[in-house]
Amino acid sequence: MPRPIDVMALADGVRRGSPSAVPRAITLVESQHPAHRTAARRLLTEIAPLTGRSVRVGISGVPGAGKSTFIDAMGTRLIERGHRVAVLAVDPSSTRTGGSVLGDRTRMARLTASDRAYVRPSPSGGHLGGVARATREAMMVVEAAGYDIVIVETVGVGQSEVAVAGMVDTFLLIALTGAGDQLQGIKRGILELADLIAVNKADGDNVTEARVTARELSIAMKLISSDPDSRRSPVLTCSAYTGDGLDEVWQEVLAHRQWVEETVGLDAFRSAQQVDWMWAQVESALLGAVHADPTVREESTAVAAAVRAGELSALEASGRILAAYARAVPRLDWAADD
Repeated sequence: MPRPIDVMALADGVRRGSPSAVPRAITLVESQHPAHRTAARRLLTEIAPLTGRSVRVGISGVPGAGKSTFIDAMGTRLIERGHRVAVLAVDPSSTRTGGSVLGDRTRMARLTASDRAYVRPSPSGGHLGGVARATREAMMVVEAAGYDIVIVETVGVGQSEVAVAGMVDTFLLIALTGAGDQLQGIKRGILELADLIAVNKADGDNVTEARVTARELSIAMKLISSDPDSRRSPVLTCSAYTGDGLDEVWQEVLAHRQWVEETVGLDAFRSAQQVDWMWAQVESALLGAVHADPTVREESTAVAAAVRAGELSALEASGRILAAYARAVPRLDWAADD
């Protein structure tokens, strides 16, 4: 049984931006323990009035695109201008080995060392979309702690990046040079999600190739939408190493946020994201309940064997599992940990 958590004291520490309270609060909202989930909900309710004021940016890209180095350079520049920057870096392999968590912190050395920045690596735990299950809640914690820019660095797994696009104001795709070949590997889905594309590593002998890549990506973005009146996601070049183009990229981030404000309204935009998240939570809870119920587990084991033996079709098997779940529903207490 975990130790009781003083939620009010923890919430106060988060409000003050306490260096010890912020990571403890995020650890709490990431926990799966029922008692922790109850405390986490209380914590999030307490700090909710202080959230929603940051600029939220999702950053993704293929491995090797330089996402972490880009974030370190951009974040450092923003801190120099008086901002406080939080980075929620999701690592696909840290559940077992620590994976790229150490790499992220190494490549974000300047941010990690700054008292105006907070870098939090979190395991994705196999969650679809390359973001940890509690990334949204962690975002609320750092916003309440006074970080006015929140960056979510995702795994970079392709079309499932829809998860991060659904929780930020602007989705930035970091690309590499050589778009002629790279375009074959970039899914249409991720290009459709991108609000802005930055071709990184545009320095030294690579400047010309970076410009060619940007031009080819611009053409690709035009092919995605045939509506001449729709917004076209800009494609820029930059170098996280030299700093060239970083200011222009950030200006485009702010320009996109302003466009959202003028066309949809930022509050309405985020409210729609919350509704989507609500249903995602419902679906996740229902799936968890299906797998956790002992009656369903027993039935699913039996029907799975029948399906493998060719004695039962997948459609019939799924019907039997749902029927078993329907019988279990009266026993479920959804508010048990409230």
